[in-house]
Formats: sequence, structure tokens, C-alpha cells
Amino acid sequence: MTAERKEVVYIMESLLKEDVRIEPFTFTIERGKIKEFAMAIGDRNPIYYCVETARSQGYRDIPVPPTFPTAIEMWGGLDFETLIDLFGLDPLKVLHGGQEYHYMGELYAGDTINAYPRLISAFEKRNLRFFTVGITYKNVDGVKVLYSESTIIERGGSPK
Repeated sequence: MTAERKEVVYIMESLLKEDVRIEPFTFTIERGKIKEFAMAIGDRNPIYYCVETARSQGYRDIPVPPTFPTAIEMWGGLDFETLIDLFGLDPLKVLHGGQEYHYMGELYAGDTINAYPRLISAFEKRNLRFFTVGITYKNVDGVKVLYSESTIIERGGSPK
């Protein structure tokens, strides 16, 4: 193993130690943000735009679209710049590798959500660096309502 490869392995292993901490954050879901998100993804379902329509269809308030948690991450504190700084990535080489959402409850406008992110894995393969971040979302009662995982890929492999 070359000295450069040993350094990359050391850096990747050190990221998985407990000293890597991603700060929890809190986010209050707003009707306007849901509407903006629905418009941005081209979803015209009226439940995302009108509280009366949402309530008439059995919702407590305006529900979030299925991929809205990405917006919670970006607006709530775990944005792109934070991830770049935290993992020492070159933003020009970063790719979004994937995103998964597992709902255990419903999220609505007006809900305050506490998010608890953590680094799940970090490894290098074929000149690519992979980072997976998992986030557990809980409502104000401490009930788990959502879990998401996001994979970030950096092309080039060697750290900055």
C-alpha cells in the first residue's frame, strides 16, 4: 500500500470515529415552504397549496410531499456547504449518490421536527469517496416520524 493510499484509508477510518459529530437541528415546517417545494418539483396536487383542500381530504394540515425532507436538511442546518466542510470535500467533484426516506408517521405544516444526523459509513472505492449520512427525525413529543439516508460521492478519491 502506498503512503498516499494509507493516508486516504486513515482519513476515511477517522471519519467513522465518534469524534465526528454532526450537530442535531430543529426545523418548523411552514406552509409556504411546502408550496415552494411542490412548485419546484412540478407537483400540482392541491393538498400542497390549500389547507382547506388538504383538510377536506382528511389531513390535519398541509402534508409534506414525499421528498420534502431534503428541504428540511438544506434549510434546517445540514446544507451542502456544511457537508463539504465537515468531510473536507471538493464541491466541484461531489455527486449526489442517492436518497432514501422511511416514514413512520406523517409530517404537516406547523410541525416542529428535531433531526439527529450521523455518519453511517465512509469508504473509498475505485477512486471515489462515499459518505452515507443517516438522519432520524422526531416530533416534539420525541416520537420517531422519519428516517432518511443520503449518499454523497466525491470523484477523485484523494482528500483536499
